Amino acid sequence: MNNQSIKYLMTEYHKSHINRTNQLIHYVCVPLIFWSISAALWVVKIPYVMNLAVLSMTLLMIYYLFKSIKVFATMLVFTMACLLLNQWFEANHWPLLTIATVIFVLAWIGQFIGHHIEGKRPSFFKDLQFLLIGPAWVVFKFFKIKL
Repeated sequence: MNNQSIKYLMTEYHKSHINRTNQLIHYVCVPLIFWSISAALWVVKIPYVMNLAVLSMTLLMIYYLFKSIKVFATMLVFTMACLLLNQWFEANHWPLLTIATVIFVLAWIGQFIGHHIEGKRPSFFKDLQFLLIGPAWVVFKFFKIKL
């Protein structure tokens, strides 16, 4: 991955998310995709770690920490909420993987509809790093947090 600043990455991500409708779609779909990935990883149990979601999200938090303390702190709160939701679903015997798969597919359909409306390709076609930046951009943009 390139070692670009978080400000640069957020600005570049924003360039393909100018249209208000696309932004609104992203406010819904990006968190759902993030959660659904964490949920799918949650069902993969790993001895001594708990599950693949905890391991993956720990690595993701390290990425955010290297990019920005503020992004790390913000995304840590969001990530913990996702993991707690996974724990709740599992404790209440909901079909976590099935729910996550359906939400993942529907949210990606929404994302591509948003980009069709925008008239621009998703940023991750340019750099896969934007798959990690997208959730942070949504949280910062939605809650009007400044970098």
